[in-house]
Amino acid sequence: MSIHCNAKKEDIEKTVLMPGDPLRAKYIAENFLENAKLVNTVRNMLAYTGTYHGKKVTVFSSGMGMPSMGIYSYELFKFYDVEKIIRIGSCGSYTPDLKLFDTIIVNKSYTESNFAYSWTEKESHIAEGDFSLNDTLEDIAKKINIPYTRGNTFCNEAFDGYLADIPSFINRFPKDLNIIACEMEAFALFYMANYFHKKAACLLTVVDSYYTKQESTSEEREKSLNNMIRLALESI
Repeated sequence: MSIHCNAKKEDIEKTVLMPGDPLRAKYIAENFLENAKLVNTVRNMLAYTGTYHGKKVTVFSSGMGMPSMGIYSYELFKFYDVEKIIRIGSCGSYTPDLKLFDTIIVNKSYTESNFAYSWTEKESHIAEGDFSLNDTLEDIAKKINIPYTRGNTFCNEAFDGYLADIPSFINRFPKDLNIIACEMEAFALFYMANYFHKKAACLLTVVDSYYTKQESTSEEREKSLNNMIRLALESI
């Protein structure tokens, strides 16, 4: 057990799917897994372990933001010997090429945050997902015919939908990275994975778009992300 998880070590599998929302973890367990068992309830950060097509997997919610993701990924890697974490989350699109509910495989996550400095006293603002894991996700997406985009994203400390000046925010994107979307957890996950020499990837579903002015409801965000969920599960 750890400070934030009351699961036994044997209850957590080596591969973990990590949505931000505890209710999304519950949704995945109830709709995709067989023999799902609730293994963590601390702070209502729900986690379930079950099987998908005979393969055991844990689905563990991370909460919102880099501090929360940092805590849970740290504890899973360090105390539960998890080898791979695939974040499955939502994002806002910052390119007209992406539409509502499109799927993104994240290559690099850029942040303005001092998260890395807090951990290691090193200035670092770009973290990468595991290349081989991303290649597997891409291969599976092609195999099961799920459209996807592979690209770089911005990991923000503030919810970008509430920012007063979004054009100014966009202007801060590093031009050489070609940022296509914004979310709030991937940098911390990638940084922790690299810190422990483990593997991490991030799958995102577009739930709102700055350019098309589309926005999904909270219910759609919870339940209409099945392509991304299926892609993550098939990849294990």
